[in-house]
Formats: sequence, structure tokens, C-alpha cells
Amino acid sequence: MRNRILAVLAILIVAGGGLFYWLTRGTTAKLALEQTQGTKPEIPDPTTSWFPTVKIAKRIGWKPGEAPTPAPGLAVNDFAGGLDHPRWMLLLPNGDVLVAESNAPPKPDDGKGVRGWFQAKIMSRAGAAVPSANRITLLRDTDGNGVADSRSVLVSGLNSPFGMALVGGDLYVANADALVRFPFTPGQTKITTPATKVVDLPGGPINHHWTKNVIASPDGSRLYVTVGSNSNVGERGMAAEEGRAAIWEVDPATGRHRIYAYGLRNPNGMAWEPGSKSLFTVVNERDELGSDMVPDYLTKVDFGGFYGWPFYYWGGYIDKRAPVPDEDLRQYSIRPDYALGPHTASLGLAFADGTTLGPRFANGAFIGQHGSWNRKPMSGYKVIYVPFTAGRPTGKPVDVLTGFLDPKEQARGRPVGVIKDRTGALLVADDVGNHIWRVTAADQGVRTASR
Repeated sequence: MRNRILAVLAILIVAGGGLFYWLTRGTTAKLALEQTQGTKPEIPDPTTSWFPTVKIAKRIGWKPGEAPTPAPGLAVNDFAGGLDHPRWMLLLPNGDVLVAESNAPPKPDDGKGVRGWFQAKIMSRAGAAVPSANRITLLRDTDGNGVADSRSVLVSGLNSPFGMALVGGDLYVANADALVRFPFTPGQTKITTPATKVVDLPGGPINHHWTKNVIASPDGSRLYVTVGSNSNVGERGMAAEEGRAAIWEVDPATGRHRIYAYGLRNPNGMAWEPGSKSLFTVVNERDELGSDMVPDYLTKVDFGGFYGWPFYYWGGYIDKRAPVPDEDLRQYSIRPDYALGPHTASLGLAFADGTTLGPRFANGAFIGQHGSWNRKPMSGYKVIYVPFTAGRPTGKPVDVLTGFLDPKEQARGRPVGVIKDRTGALLVADDVGNHIWRVTAADQGVRTASR
């Protein structure tokens, strides 16, 4: 019956989008976003309906002279523009910045049926349905003025690259279906040696959450790779989730790997907390449980840790839509450390260690929030800062960079990856606006700062 209704809805969408947006207007959040953030968020009862809440920020891009709005005491300038869907970055020891210009790979089975068609319409409106550039571009600021004045294609012909890590003389790249490496020395502007595959990663014709991130352990002996789930909440069956919703630990010398932590629906950003040296990640939680549910989160990653997906959320709440597990696993489900609010699509993660944005932003983590489609009102679409005390997140988040939505809630841009540059400024990849923004302390006198 539901499939028939969805099929009729699909016809109505083609005939006229107005009815579609009326049907999918969904429910408005009853809680303020702040109530769903922090170490003790409110977790209300879920809300389900025939049609999910859909509120999509249409992509419009930045007009000449426009820029995001920094927090008081900060300034922002355009480090690099004219890019093609820049999503992730890596700072090299010589100060060069690598940028993965990337979008989703072909996923023929993810687009089947009414639901797949519906998701494709959402992605198209949000500006995410463009072909992938499949390259890594090198940006260089030769005169130190805060703007990249040299760029070159370091390597092309990749398969939806995302995360990058440099270990010794090897550059590791996490493609959508494999972790590969190239011999590389900082200072190079082009790689001509073919890639060597380290290990296959879950991909295939669905590859629902395709982005794969990679970072190295502090001593470089191990690599950690994020692999998102193949569905929202296991609706394709658990066989389709083999090796997914997890962080892998990989031996770069042999390709041998194991699941380091699991039950993480869609982990993306990873970073080592500078004091405790613990691994942290940000995770996108499940959709279609209402505008107040379920909060995305930042958490310390424990070896062998189970974080609940798809059966449970926030440390043991049962998701009745998920497949029933063979045994009750709630007692093993780890509650995340810090809620970031529902549907924020938190992706980027970088600790403040070494940044020069002032004492207010000296001990915590910066998080790039790509923005919601399943919440009313919208959430995310900004960069936030989460303060830390004694190696753990605390308090409420602080806005660092906003203004990605215009007054009509159209998307000028959407933040993804965040890193610090060689001067301690914060770089923000904006994949819809096709810029990399550079955030500094206002009193640093960056002469290119536009605000």
C-alpha cells in the first residue's frame, strides 16, 4: 500500500512540485536546537509519518563579494575559489594544501524505486547531483598573504576520493571503494606513478554513504578508515551492511584490517584529541524520526566499541524500524559523548591545537556541518566550535562561521572539511559554494580578509 502511495506521489512531483512540498512539509521541531545539543541532550519520542519531513536548501552559490559571516573577533577571506565540489583537505608539512574535489560515484542500485528517485530529487535540488571531478588539487600560498596563488592537479582519475593521509613518503587516498597509496614528497605538484591498492573498501552498486575518510595513527603504523552504512536504518537487510557503519583499522604495509569500532551509522571526520591522544569522530545519525530526532554526535572511539546502529540510538533507545537483532545488545551500546543536534550532517572535525583564533577557541574542536534536509527548521549549514575540558567535550557549541544560508534559506554554500593551515588559521571546504574559506583572528591583519 505504501509503495502505491509513493508511486502516486512520484507522479504528482513530476506534474507539479508544489503538492510534493505540501505533502512532505512534515512536522516542525518542538525543541530548540540547543536542547538537543551537548552532553545531556533531550531525547524525545520519535515521530514517524507516511512522508518524511523535507526541507531542502536550494543551491544558489555566492555572489561576487559575498562571504560567510565569522564570529565576533574573527575574520574570513577567500583562500581559493573556482573549485569543483571541494570536500576534504590535507595540510602538508611544507604548507601546501591538498583538496579532494569529489562527488558521489555511480550508484545504480541506490537510485532504484520510488525512494531512490525521491532521494535523487533531494540531492539535485541541494546541488549534490553533479558529476565527480575525481581529482586532488594542490593549493599553494607562495607569498603568505592568506590566498592560494598557485594550484595544480596533483592526481586525477580517482574514484570519488575523500580522505587523505601522508605517512612518510606515501600519500594515502580513500576512494569510494578502495584505499590506495602513491609515492609522494611534499613540494611535488604532480603525481605520475600509478596508485597501489592497499585494501578494498565496501562499495558496490548501492554504496549509500560513499564518503570514506582516512587518518594515520600518531606513529604512522596504522590507518583508520571510516565506512558509512548502506541504508538509513538497515532496511536493505544486514547482509548489505557487511563491514559498514564502522571504523576500520588497517595495516598499511599488508592491507590486513579489522573492525576497530562499529554501530556508527555514518562516521566522517576523525582526529586525535591532543591531550589524551584518543581517537574522536563525528557521526551522522538516522533520518525520518522527526525534526527533533536523532542528534548527530561527536564521540571518543573505543576499540571494540558498539555505538548502536541500526538497532539503537543514543546509548540504548530502540529503533522499531530496524531489523530485530538475534540478542538484546543494549547493554553493550555506548552512549556518545556529545550531541550536535538532529540532522546537522556534521562532517568535518579538527581540534584547535595549534590554531591562532584566540583563547576563546583554543581548547576544543571545530566541526563542519553540511546541513539538513529532514528537519524543519533547518539545522547545520555552519561551522561550530565545541569546547573541551580534560580531554572531553563540554558545554554548548559556539558558532564560528555562519551565513551559508541566505534570508530565504537558500544555500550559498555548505561546509564540509575543516583543517588548520600552517599559520594556525582555519580552512573550511565549501562544496556547494566551490570555495575554501580561511578564518583568522580579526587582529591578525590578514590584508585579504573580506570581513
